[in-house]
Amino acid sequence: MDSTLATSPAPGLESEPARIRALLRQQKFSEALAASEALLAGAPDQREALLYQAIAQRYLGRIPEALRTLDTLESHHPGFSRLFEERGQCFVVMKQAPQAIEAFLRAVNINHALPASWRMLDGLYRMTGQAANAAMAAGHVATLRNLPQQVVTATGLFADGDLEASESLIRAYLLRHGNHIEAMRLLARIGIARKVLDDAELLLAAVLELAPDYRVARQEYAGVLIELHKYQEARRELDRLREQEPDNRLFKTLYATSSVGLGEHERAIGLYRELLVGGPADADLHLSIAHAQKTLGQRQEAVDSYRRAAALRPGFGDAYWSLANLKTYRFTDDELTRLRTAESTPTIGVTDRYHLCFALAKALEDRGEFAESFRYYELGNSLKRAESRYRAEIIEHNTQQQIEVCTTEFFSSRRGWGAQDPDPIFIVGLPRSGSTLLEQILASHSQVEGTQELANIQQAVTVLRGRDPDLNNPRYPRILTQMSAADFLTLGWQYLAETRVYRTDKPFFIDKMPNNFRHLGLIHLMLPNARIIDARREPMACCFSNLKQLFANGQEFTYGIDDIARYYRTYLELMRHWDRVLPGRVLRVHHEDVVDDLEGNVRRMLGFCGLEFEPQCIEFHKTERSVRTASSEQVRQPIFREGLDQWKHYEPWLEPLKQALGDALSRYRDE
Repeated sequence: MDSTLATSPAPGLESEPARIRALLRQQKFSEALAASEALLAGAPDQREALLYQAIAQRYLGRIPEALRTLDTLESHHPGFSRLFEERGQCFVVMKQAPQAIEAFLRAVNINHALPASWRMLDGLYRMTGQAANAAMAAGHVATLRNLPQQVVTATGLFADGDLEASESLIRAYLLRHGNHIEAMRLLARIGIARKVLDDAELLLAAVLELAPDYRVARQEYAGVLIELHKYQEARRELDRLREQEPDNRLFKTLYATSSVGLGEHERAIGLYRELLVGGPADADLHLSIAHAQKTLGQRQEAVDSYRRAAALRPGFGDAYWSLANLKTYRFTDDELTRLRTAESTPTIGVTDRYHLCFALAKALEDRGEFAESFRYYELGNSLKRAESRYRAEIIEHNTQQQIEVCTTEFFSSRRGWGAQDPDPIFIVGLPRSGSTLLEQILASHSQVEGTQELANIQQAVTVLRGRDPDLNNPRYPRILTQMSAADFLTLGWQYLAETRVYRTDKPFFIDKMPNNFRHLGLIHLMLPNARIIDARREPMACCFSNLKQLFANGQEFTYGIDDIARYYRTYLELMRHWDRVLPGRVLRVHHEDVVDDLEGNVRRMLGFCGLEFEPQCIEFHKTERSVRTASSEQVRQPIFREGLDQWKHYEPWLEPLKQALGDALSRYRDE
């Protein structure tokens, strides 16, 4: 009996596939085949049942049927390594060595932890006179033989997407046997796949303590640090890797990504261009170059790069959406035809499709075809919302807890806590509320550094929440009541130290992460002298602008009318609470007021920040700086009124949004 069955997933499977597997081990192939067929009658795409059906057919000598079963399995589960391993076994029976080698190679390229495939490759390579390849395969066999069986099995489960079974097995192994480098690295990889990045960071750091020369682990560690926005730390790891392999493409790509994170866009463009030399045409590289060019204000260069990316990959939704997301770009008739054709292609992937929907919606909006435009906005949002796990009640519950914990008395008893430095200026609110405009105005001042949407407050919150947070009874913000003055002082110092990398020598800097409005109590305790500005926009305009926007990541509340309306109402409720318990702490700036009276509101903001008036703040559109948000092109133009009422073009379809917003339509102006 081959080892496919020995390494098939056991934990977490339903009982019937496990019973079929047992029948195969007992060599009861006819019974196993009948049981597989019975299971598939009710679940025709059941992965293990299809695999076991093919194995039974092979052992019964019905190879053509087995291959047809495997074709069906591939149509449903194209990334399943064991289907290719089983296909290789079928070709071995048929004495078709080249086809068998190809199948086994596909299997191990998906899943390195397949001892049977490596052993078969070793034998097939020897039989066909490929000594070097045979030695390579034998080396993999030896490597897997030296690993504990539980680690090999768990690695295979992970490669085939069985995260729960893999995690259960590897955690049990680590509990019994203590530190093991490959087991710890596998658990970190599971954490990365699950987006539990803090755990992955700790595990990979521990792996590197035990094995400092383990380059793959260091590369994964650098990738996790980038995901956590710890770009400077990632840069240090990548410097070590690139010392040994300066031309490694993956290391260079990660280095370019960290450069983007640190605001070094020119350096990133240079690295991306180096990767294009001598390599295959790469649509993703052109897309990355275009993003950096857009951030630097190189509009035409960005357009050219986005177009190259779209030309290299038909139906590349992100390239088309990025053109639309310039806000000032207008699609040609030919481009609109290509967009329609690509979006309607039956085989288009979901991610490409919703990018194309948002791009089409914007293109049709620009042409005044609002009914069809709205249809595509609706479709794009529904496709994006379907893959989201966003739950509005979690945000609402957190808001209630902030209100219960952060009372007037709570703050009064902690007056003067935290780091006293006045350096940060926080701009908070909802996305698409005019916050980028306020940032551009303030960053035009000689004393103020414009940075980007910094993740540092959110990282502090993640630590305070703890590992495996209980969403029904969260540790944060309740833990704020248990923290000392020294704790908040440390958090304040840590924030100032970690954000130093984004600054020059200017005394003040802007943190424009909009979602920080949810953490103003924490910010006040960490940094009591920081300035806080609430960028607010009329609710219909703000909410519809969010529904039109496809965000690169985060902001999951923006993909449904009910979600965005509930979020806006929650935002009003929490901001009213901060006004009540921290009076005068937050300056509210309404986008419509800035449009109507630019100079008056500029003077008001500067006065709040303790800054002298400087005329270049009025001519903010002339300031040359990196802008990384969706409004990057708009803030490089003089202020205009046209955007205030754009939502009214869609008013016939927005009655549900009005109803969901309710009294927020009037009370958003309450001070």
